[in-house]
Amino acid sequence: MQLLEDRIRKDGIVKEGDVLKVDSFLNHQMDVSLFEAMGREWKRLFDGCGVNKILTIEASGIGMACIAAQSFHCPVVFAKKTETKNIAGEVYRTQVRSYTHGRIYDVIVSKDYLGPGDRLLLIDDFLANGAALSGLLDLAMLAGATVVGAGIAIEKAYQPGGELIRSRGVRVESLARIKSMSEDGDIEFC
Repeated sequence: MQLLEDRIRKDGIVKEGDVLKVDSFLNHQMDVSLFEAMGREWKRLFDGCGVNKILTIEASGIGMACIAAQSFHCPVVFAKKTETKNIAGEVYRTQVRSYTHGRIYDVIVSKDYLGPGDRLLLIDDFLANGAALSGLLDLAMLAGATVVGAGIAIEKAYQPGGELIRSRGVRVESLARIKSMSEDGDIEFC
């Protein structure tokens, strides 16, 4: 998606440790107009797949998932990284290793909001090593839900996550695929 690639070139900052900082428009301060365009593109790509819920993981995917859900006219469910008192009853649970935070999270979704009748579109901001999406796939499998695909804002195509998720039979549609990036700010797209 040219609009997203242009925005990454303009405002993205490559940091030490293979980090692409896009928090000025994607995952801290959010450009809702950009999210609307992304949501329309995911709707175009997954139209006719019967999406009836969008599943994401807290926290960075929630904003774009909510805006995308407007195009699909469906609810958003997000996997929580902490169990709280307001989650009553049974939950689906798996573990996810966060590259960004350097730790393992238990992620949970209430069984009230995910089940066998659901046709899920997974949405997330980044796909690098595939841990977050693997966790979402595990939750969907536990619920007996059908995953119709994954909509990713930015895929680091030089890292193993995309291949890992695709090898599990999941259709992945990334709006910007990065072939390489360097600390001098050079970003090459696929």
